[in-house]
Formats: sequence, structure tokens, C-alpha cells
Amino acid sequence: MVGCSSNTPVQGSKDEPGDVVEVVGENEGAAAKMGLGVITSIAKSKDADDNNTLALGQVDTVMVAASFDQEGKVVSITIDNAQTRVNFDADLKVTNDKAAEIKTKIELGDAYGMINASEIGKEWYQQIDELENWMVGKTVAEIKAMNVKEVDASHPAVPDVPELTSLVTISIQDYVAALEKAFANAIEVEGAEKLGLGHVVSIGKSKDYSVDADGNETLPLAQVDTVMAATAFDTDGKVVGTIIDNAQTRINFDAEGKVTSDKAAEFKTKIELGDAYGMINASEIGKEWYQQIAELEKWMVGKTVAEIKAMNVKEVDDSHPAVPDVPELTSLVTISVQDYIASVEEAFTNAK
Repeated sequence: MVGCSSNTPVQGSKDEPGDVVEVVGENEGAAAKMGLGVITSIAKSKDADDNNTLALGQVDTVMVAASFDQEGKVVSITIDNAQTRVNFDADLKVTNDKAAEIKTKIELGDAYGMINASEIGKEWYQQIDELENWMVGKTVAEIKAMNVKEVDASHPAVPDVPELTSLVTISIQDYVAALEKAFANAIEVEGAEKLGLGHVVSIGKSKDYSVDADGNETLPLAQVDTVMAATAFDTDGKVVGTIIDNAQTRINFDAEGKVTSDKAAEFKTKIELGDAYGMINASEIGKEWYQQIAELEKWMVGKTVAEIKAMNVKEVDDSHPAVPDVPELTSLVTISVQDYIASVEEAFTNAK
């Protein structure tokens, strides 16, 4: 399982670390726990202006799925980045195909195109693979202590260790911070042989600028929903642990196409929001999103992907086309689960 130098250690997440689950593992080096860490930024979003710059909502969601042994050393890790752009025209209408598949940097592969500007001739996915390999066998503290160098404002933390200087020129601060979150949020697992990361990204809820017959404005909105699942499987392909989350990120614009959201704000996932997400107010079963997803995760443990996909579901309305319709979940889960199941399926496909 498994990007001018001032030697400074990588800075980790600015969030306070959560409670770390006590590690219980039978064999040294075996996966004893697994976690999912997420860092989201909208800093690269753009205002419309008089110089033909069109409004742009850009959401960068870094995802890290990692497993750790009983000593807290990384056993397996997958790092990815969903760099999702919502483009607007001069009339502040969304120009993207809202139904199109959105790929992460790993899924784009050579099509991402970083190799054209790479001084070492390596694509993003190749560089991130080298970084992951370097992290395996190290604790989070050891990884955070890596020497880095600032190359420019866009590259404040490029690895400055002999093993990586010719292999990685990307800036790694967000990847390390997301790994730290994954460790802090880790859950115990037993019998984990493989770990995968899956995701489904959508911009379907983004909105055009419009004015109705009564003069009421709908302001432009770039909304990116990044569903992700870090899932561990045993030798039979059964789930031994999964963490499912959704980074639902909204970038608001005014009627002139200026970004009104705080570009420097911390953006939390639905799990991180907890009770603040506010779904319980409309829940017919009186449960928040994080509580419902925890019940779904528990139901998945011990099942194969085929068994999970075979779950009976029911369509409640257009926004809820696949609500669980099995006795164990009908009183516990009323959210629509199609994207969560698809993410777990992709995690199985990508597992290593």
C-alpha cells in the first residue's frame, strides 16, 4: 500500500488538530487507521473588469486519503486536486456545460499540461506520485519537517531535499496540510489491504445573472460540489472503513461580476461544518448531514462495492433521486446517495 532557497520546514494546517483515534494494529507496518483531509481555496477566482477580463469562479479542493500504521507512519497515500473553474460570459451567464464530467488533476493526466512549463519535464501526476512515495514510511511530524524553499509567490514551499529536488517542483504546503487533517480525522480499520480515493465533482447548481419581470435580481453564483470518499478494502474487496465528505463551495458575485465572497476565508466541508451546516432544520428524521453520512458509512462496512451498488433506493423528488430504501437506513438516512456510492466505487477502482 502505498513543486532561491531558504531552508524552512513546511507549515501544516492552520486548523487546530482534532482528536486522534488510538491506534490498534497487530502487525508493525500494517494499516491501523485511515483518514481523509481536505483543503479548499477560491483565491484564484477573478472579477469581471473593463479590460475584457471575464468573471471566473475557481475552486481548488485538495484531497488526501491516507492510511497509517500503529506508529503513525504513512502506509498508503493518494493526493489529488479538483481544480474546478466556472466561467461566465460578459452577461454573467455560465458558459460551462453544467452536466459535463469534471476531472481532477490526476484524472486529467497528461492533458493537465503542466509538463510544457516544467523545468524537470514532469507532469503534475508524476510529481505528486514521487511526493507520495517519499511520504510512505514517515510520520506526519517527519513530513512537516521537510526542508522547503520559496521559488516565487506561487511556489512558497517547494521540496528542498536531495531525494526530491529533481523530481518535484510543485509547492506542497496544501498537500501536507491536508495530510495532517487526514491523520487528525483518522478512524480505526482492521484488515485493510488497499486504500482508494474516489470523487464526483459538479457545478450543476451554479447560477447565471438574471432579472425577472418584477425586477428581482438573481446574482451570479459559482457553486462547486466536490464529493469524495476515502475507502479501505480487505483482500475480498469488502469495505473495512470509509470516510465520505462533500466540499460544497459557493463563490458569490455582484451584478457587475465582482467576487463578493472572501477569497481568503477558510472553507469547510459538510463534515467540518457539523451542526452549522443546518440541514437538521429541514430534516424529517431530525438528523444533520454528518450524522446521516455516518450511518451510511457504517452500513457500507463489510460489504463489497457490488453489494453497496445493489442497495434499494427510492426517488423522493428531483433533488433526491436515490434515497436509501432498506430497513436498516430508512429512519436514519434521507439524503440522496448516488454520488456517495459512485465515489466509493471509484475509490475501489483506484485503490492501491
